[in-house]
Amino acid sequence: MREALVERATAETWVRVRLGLDGPVGGKVVTGLPFLDHMLLQLQRHGRFLLEVEARGDLEVDVHHLVEDVGIALGQALKEALGEGVGLERYAEAFAPMDETLVLCVLDLSGRPHLEYRPEEWPVVGEAGGGNHYHLREFLRGLVNHGRLTLHLRLLSGREAHHVVEASFKALARALHRASRVTGEGLPSTKGVL
Repeated sequence: MREALVERATAETWVRVRLGLDGPVGGKVVTGLPFLDHMLLQLQRHGRFLLEVEARGDLEVDVHHLVEDVGIALGQALKEALGEGVGLERYAEAFAPMDETLVLCVLDLSGRPHLEYRPEEWPVVGEAGGGNHYHLREFLRGLVNHGRLTLHLRLLSGREAHHVVEASFKALARALHRASRVTGEGLPSTKGVL
């Protein structure tokens, strides 16, 4: 089983993540921020992962610290669960529509962290459960930097914050599922290492 358990504790947050790339789908998700719980359940369901998340944060200050640290812990768990990457599909892309919204996620489990996501260019209005698409960027930064993957996220249409963020999580989940499948035998790199 490709699985990992990560715990992260700071003066601002405490996060525990259990990730199983090969399921079974499910797991308890409780962060103290209901919208973040809803998004993590999208990752769980559409990524077909075992994903358990328990977290606490200084929500009286802002949602930023909690969202970022959950992304960091999830990235650490992803990196550990992937191991050396032998046989990985490695690359994947996924579109996710949600009503008027359409998001594209393209990723590479490359071992090289890079995020292409520019929320300042997205014509999004409103907030979603106390968060917004700038908080999504902080989650993705944590995931990318600690999971060591390249991720491109594009908003192709849409303006409503809830739909934009949710479609982004769904596209990410579907792309992560596809890229993390074992479809070969060797390392998927001409360098011989990811």
